[in-house]
Amino acid sequence: MSAEPTDHNQRIAAILRAATSRASDLTCGGAALAFASPDGAEDLRLRAASGFARAEDARDAAAAVLDAARQALTDGETVEVPTPSDLEDRGAAGVHLLPLRHGKAVYGVLAAAFPAAPTAETTRSLCALADDLALRLGYDHLDRECAQLREKLADRDGSEEGESEEVLKLSEALFAQDIELLRSNEKLGKIERLKNDFIEKMSRELRTPLNSIIEGIIAVMTGEHDTLSESSKSILRNSLDEGTAFLRTLQNILDLWRIKQGELPVETQDVNFRELVDEAIFSVQDGLGDKPLCIEPRLSETFPRIRTDLAKVSQILFLLLDNAAKFTPAGEIEISATVDEERLSCCIRDTGIGICPDDQQFIFDEFYQVDEPSSHKYRGAGLGLALVRDLIVLLEGEVMVSSEAGRGTTVTFEVPL
Repeated sequence: MSAEPTDHNQRIAAILRAATSRASDLTCGGAALAFASPDGAEDLRLRAASGFARAEDARDAAAAVLDAARQALTDGETVEVPTPSDLEDRGAAGVHLLPLRHGKAVYGVLAAAFPAAPTAETTRSLCALADDLALRLGYDHLDRECAQLREKLADRDGSEEGESEEVLKLSEALFAQDIELLRSNEKLGKIERLKNDFIEKMSRELRTPLNSIIEGIIAVMTGEHDTLSESSKSILRNSLDEGTAFLRTLQNILDLWRIKQGELPVETQDVNFRELVDEAIFSVQDGLGDKPLCIEPRLSETFPRIRTDLAKVSQILFLLLDNAAKFTPAGEIEISATVDEERLSCCIRDTGIGICPDDQQFIFDEFYQVDEPSSHKYRGAGLGLALVRDLIVLLEGEVMVSSEAGRGTTVTFEVPL
């Protein structure tokens, strides 16, 4: 009996997280918040957020639009407000707050902050998302109410005829919502299947020949190393580096997609964190060539083993070190970490070009790059840090950045153990 409320809360949290992730994607660089109202408008609470690097940023943004969210909940109409200071450029075109209404009931509010004015198609998609979310919340609410009444009647041996009729009416309403939910799921399912098929097929079609090319280059370099001229070796090394970088980009795209679809589960195990750090450093240094850059671990000799997701933490470390190396022409990258019984805190500090204040809030956005796209000064698709953010959120952690232009950058991430 005591497990049911917990299951309910987890189910609602998953529904709201998925909705805010989709809403954030629709804003193209903005952010999304989901409020739920368990006890009426005055008890409106933030339940999920997407598009923020830190939970604290999401809470500040939620506080800034809370009054407008209460108005949308009370009136049952969409409310548009100008940019709150806590959202800055993420909400430069304002915030749209949509009530999550199904029938006569309103279950919460979905807020979307737009960096640029949304198109009519984007607005329609956001409204459809809010309708679908309201339907799911309404179904869950009705399902719980019906289950509670059935349980109440079972305890009383079915003697209350009036309550039996109420259960029957609720069951009929639940069946009607079942049909509506199935139709909504079918429509959304077709769209998701098309997207999934496209991503999977494109990934496979590109990765299969790319793996063959990389393996062929390695075979030539290994088997005929002594007979190759220096210029030929250099060409092959460059080709290998480019192919490997392209393969990583494809994998990043696929991982980002799987996270958004909820298809990248967290798998915990005992992990030797020092070994993960050494492996990440080796992988990044292998691609530095003659670059005058030193990567130094600052971990205690007795650093304890931890329990977390090995693959995801390893990927986070590599992506952060690789990004630091990209923007550090010369100097040093230092990685340190501390651990207690509940959290791992890891800090990566570089002496690179730094990040100006205007760019810092956007560096975890997908496809965002600090230099002009036309300059190509720094290679990359702008996906590495976006994947870092999503992986850390998946592990229920936080990531923070502090930087000064020309003086370097420090990225700190924390994950629970």
